[in-house]
This record gives sequence, C-alpha cells and structure tokens, in this order.
Amino acid sequence: MEHNSSSDVSIVIPTHSEKRWASLTRTITSAQTQTHPAAEIVVVVDHNPEMANRVKLTFSGVTVLENAYARGASGNRNTGAFHTRTPFIAFLDDDTVASPEWLAHQLTPFADPSVVGTGGGIIPAWAGPRPAWMPDELLWTVGVSYTGMPTRTAPIRNVWSANMIVRRDAFLAVGGFRTGFGKLGDQNRPEDTELCLRMSAAAGGRWMYVPHATIDHEVPADRSTFGFLIRRCYAEGRGKVQMAGLMPKDQELGAEKDYLRRTLPRAVGRNLTRAMTGRGAAHALQAMAVVAAVLAAAWGGGVETLAGIFESAPATTDNA
Repeated sequence: MEHNSSSDVSIVIPTHSEKRWASLTRTITSAQTQTHPAAEIVVVVDHNPEMANRVKLTFSGVTVLENAYARGASGNRNTGAFHTRTPFIAFLDDDTVASPEWLAHQLTPFADPSVVGTGGGIIPAWAGPRPAWMPDELLWTVGVSYTGMPTRTAPIRNVWSANMIVRRDAFLAVGGFRTGFGKLGDQNRPEDTELCLRMSAAAGGRWMYVPHATIDHEVPADRSTFGFLIRRCYAEGRGKVQMAGLMPKDQELGAEKDYLRRTLPRAVGRNLTRAMTGRGAAHALQAMAVVAAVLAAAWGGGVETLAGIFESAPATTDNA
C-alpha cells in the first residue's frame, strides 16, 4: 500500500503462540482505537501456520503475515516492517495495550528531522501483587520503565521494541533488526538496543523518549519471582557482552556503566537507609535484590566472555 501523508504510520505486532491469544486480542484492539489512526496494522506470526490462519479469520482489516526468516522476534518484526510502505513503523509486543493517544504523542518528536526513532513509557500490568522486594530500579527486568529513565521528553540512547517507532528509511538503511540476534527461548539478547545503536550511528541521528506515550505491559506471575529476576539479569549480562562484540571498538556501553555506577548504588543506599530507620523490611530486601541482580549480571557477562575466548582460540592438533 502507498502512503498518502507524511505522518502515516504502520503498526507491526509480532506473535508466536496461541497461549497469548487473549493478550494479542487486547493488543490489536488498542492498535485499532488510536486517536491517530494507523494506516495499516500488521500481525506477524512466528512459524505457526494454524495461528496465522486463526488471526486472519478473527480480525478484519488486519494484515497477517508469517515470519519469512529464522524463528525469533527479530525476524518476525523485520517481516512486518519490510512489508510496510508508510514513512513510520511502530512496534508493539503481543502482551501490551497501548493508550489511545500513544501514536499521537510518540510521533511528535519526528518533527525534528534528526530524530530516527522514539520510544515511550511502559507501565507494568501485574498479574498479581507487585513483589515487595522489587525496587523501581530493577523494573527493566520485567520489560517496563524504571527509575533512572527520563521523566519528560528527552534524548535517549535506546528504547525497547515493545514500544518503538522508527523512520522507515533509517530502519531499512541498516537492514532492520539483526536476524538471529534477539529473544528466543531462554536467550535475552538485546536486539532492540543493538538496532538503536546502529541506526544512530548510520544516520547520525538520535532517539527520543516520550514517557507520556504509554503502553501497559503484562507481567505474568512467573515473572514476579526472585528466581526470574536472577535468570533475567544473568541473561542480560551475557547478552550485553554479545552485543559489545558486534559494536565498533570505540563505542562503549556508557548507559550501562552509568546505571551501574550511579543508579544502582543510590538504590542500595536509599533502601538501606529506610530499612535502618524502621520503615520496613521490604527496603532491606530491595537493597539485597539490587546486589543480587548486579552479581547475576556480572556472572553472566563473565561466562559469555570466557565462552567467546574459548570459541576464538585456535584449534590445536596432537602431533605426538
């Protein structure tokens, strides 16, 4: 389809399992009821023909595609994005619900031609009570906005693909998401961060964070456990080392370093102070959770670093 307006946007929603059918239904409905109507809504199903057929039969006015690449979120999103013809492409995950003015708010920064992409606020929709030991600084582990992010519209290094809009030409210029590098099974490679860095570098542009362009992101009960936190941080440590290996040597992970040096120590200090002044054991638990998270990420990063060393080591032969 050809676009008729410079503000036209297509929404791409990747999905893979009928276990998320109820969530997907809510996501599509929120995409269809935007105050800034999308020119096209594209649902991409990851190697599940039966589900693709069900989506086609259930939702009218929605384009349904099947992942044309290797299994995983990166190929799923690329399939939908490469199909679109509008100047802007928006991405939503299939377990999110966009607020009615999400598109309208998040498109506003594109009035500046140097902006290559935007992201918005992600609010947790807990399936049960929020864990008392979960500090705001670690909310990223369940895929939502966390303390340390801007509180008003501002430049940012990267955003998350659960709530992202890109200039189509800048996205296509770098080949989209890196296929084969992303979230699949237990792997949590940061394909969205990696894309943001490549787009900024290639176009000499910047990303903007619009906190009031919000979506709700479901947090199931099995992601509200301490065990999940540790596994997620471990996987993030491995993923960031893998991502660093793909980046130019002079491009450092400055945002991660700032988060480790400033945001997390402040969280530990604040919660320990509150715990010692009798404000509840929950604050002591939150301080302990931050320390455990850092250790798990460091362990994951160390494991991945060693794995890379062993993989790059030259093979030896026994001549004896």
